[in-house]
Amino acid sequence: MLVLSRKSQESVVVGGSTRVERLLKVTVLEIHGEHVKLGFEVDADVPVHRLEVWERIHRNAPRKHRGE
Repeated sequence: MLVLSRKSQESVVVGGSTRVERLLKVTVLEIHGEHVKLGFEVDADVPVHRLEVWERIHRNAPRKHRGE
C-alpha cells in the first residue's frame, strides 16, 4: 500500500501515464477532526464507490458479471 500525506486542497493522481490511459484525480477538500472530505475527478463512465458499497455490489452480483 502506498501512503501519501496531503493537506487541504492538495491532490493525488492515479493513472494517466499515457495520453490514452484514464486519469483519476483525488483532492482533499476539507479536514474536520477525524473526518476528511475527498473529491474525485474521473471520466463519467468510471464508477466510484465507497469500499463497503463496492463490496456489497460485487458480493450480490451474478458470477458471470464478476468475471468468474
